[in-house]
Amino acid sequence: MTGAGEARSPNPAHTRFAAVRARLERYEPRPGWSAWLYEFLLFGFKQGWACLFGGLMLAMLLATHLFYPPAAPLARYDFLTIGAVLIQAGMLAFRLETWNEAKVILAFHVVGTVMELFKTSAGSWLYPEPSLLRIGGVPLFSGFMYAAVGSYIARVWRIFDFRFSSFPSPALAGLLAAAIYINFFAHHWLPDVRLALFAALALLFWRTRVWFRVWRADRWMPLLVGWLLVALFIWFAENIGTFSRAWLYPAQKHGWAMVSPAKLGAWYLLMYISFILVAAVHRPRDKDDKPN
Repeated sequence: MTGAGEARSPNPAHTRFAAVRARLERYEPRPGWSAWLYEFLLFGFKQGWACLFGGLMLAMLLATHLFYPPAAPLARYDFLTIGAVLIQAGMLAFRLETWNEAKVILAFHVVGTVMELFKTSAGSWLYPEPSLLRIGGVPLFSGFMYAAVGSYIARVWRIFDFRFSSFPSPALAGLLAAAIYINFFAHHWLPDVRLALFAALALLFWRTRVWFRVWRADRWMPLLVGWLLVALFIWFAENIGTFSRAWLYPAQKHGWAMVSPAKLGAWYLLMYISFILVAAVHRPRDKDDKPN
């Protein structure tokens, strides 16, 4: 038995990853701890593959911070924008990503850039270096950082064959996502209602489980916990991004300091918006649904 998506696809060349995944899932380790260890390693491999776009973006941020020539005729931010476009084009050309995932990335780029324009104008963070490829104070590569989150969710959804139990009404879930997005803007001049939004999230999804398949057995975890784990990794990535001076918070202008753990709450809410955008493409399936 194999996972859904690529390995079960009638076209095994759906992506380059498909053939590798199929071979790994056919492997027969010894029963017992060897099988458990193999499943754990397979989980790590698949997670790494799902993070490919974000991982390449982070690597490019660090590499340009450490090695990009200060006197180069092309501004570092513009190099990052061109590099992000080339990464995206290469992943499509070499079938490392599907067109549906590329559509998700485009949607995240738009949503993220709109938020960046507002947040930088409000002084929430800043981009300290000059560039030509920008809108106002926002270099265009920044939208790809949001897109990396969307890329991860879309890819992990397909790779692990996500299904759900006790998933709430899509209409209610979408309304909550819209309210969270509006609050990211409105709290600058209206009361911040994020605590009420957290409560609404807990009320709506406290029974929801995400079912996934690493190898041959279905596993599950509470969806609220899954979002928290991803938000934690995004927070780690944000620390790498600010260390590379790709963007800075006001407290970091005179020297790098770790991003406050309080930002985890904001990332958790953004994680939810990201999930709902991807769900609009993938359509959440019930746990007992047959594979596509």
